[in-house]
Amino acid sequence: MDEKFYSNVNILDSIEKGGFKVEILECNHLKGSKDAALAEDLFYIKNAGMSLKMVKVTLEDSGLITESGALYFHKGHIECASGIGGVGGLAKKLIKSKLTNESTFKPLYKGTGEIFLEPSFSHYVLMNLENESIVVDKGIFYCCEEGMEIGVASQKNLSSGLLGGEGWFQTQITGTGTVVLEIPIPMEEVLKYKLDNERIQVDGNFALLRSGSVAYSVQRSSKQLFGSMTSGEGLLQTFEGTGHIWLAPTQPVYNRLKHNGIPQLATAGKNIDNSI
Repeated sequence: MDEKFYSNVNILDSIEKGGFKVEILECNHLKGSKDAALAEDLFYIKNAGMSLKMVKVTLEDSGLITESGALYFHKGHIECASGIGGVGGLAKKLIKSKLTNESTFKPLYKGTGEIFLEPSFSHYVLMNLENESIVVDKGIFYCCEEGMEIGVASQKNLSSGLLGGEGWFQTQITGTGTVVLEIPIPMEEVLKYKLDNERIQVDGNFALLRSGSVAYSVQRSSKQLFGSMTSGEGLLQTFEGTGHIWLAPTQPVYNRLKHNGIPQLATAGKNIDNSI
């Protein structure tokens, strides 16, 4: 182990079981710039609370499935398999990619050694599934342990597909193993709920994931049309059943800041489209 490198690294989270270990690494300082303009950017990044992160996976006769292009480098006795599965498998992967905004080919790395995935200023979360299923927002799957299935969950009714803001299909992850998701906000800003035969309704597209057992639909905010009109809310994403749901309540705020700046947030939100 390179002590100098790892002395500048924090381990934000990790999961280890059997021959599979995944860690989220965070660089403490980026201080290698010899360019004044770049140094100014690094100063801004540091003071803004941003940090460079990367996912490290240690394999011992095991395997890792990643999004295409996620690999940075690997060391040891590790081989990459395409996992296309013939002409039929290629067709299915092309269709799935089009439906879920995930890459067509998800490489499988097998063997013994270390794998580092591309560093970024993004946010990552580790999950351990035990013979269960989760449905996640499009594009946030990053990598997972070999043996898990990355599939497609389709909306169950016309209103959900046309009016829900999520499209007709989402990514469904099923099985037993560790999953890494790349989420749009820090984990400290994620609100987790455990529903017990309950319902939650959301005005906007900021539900990150839900258990496969939680039903999704789009409903009026009131059973009566007049009630929906007077409430000013209209159609709401509705999650019902027993299981987990994760919300990203600050995500629409970041989106509005990015597109419209601070003035729009000067007063409480009214008639604001949270699906930006």
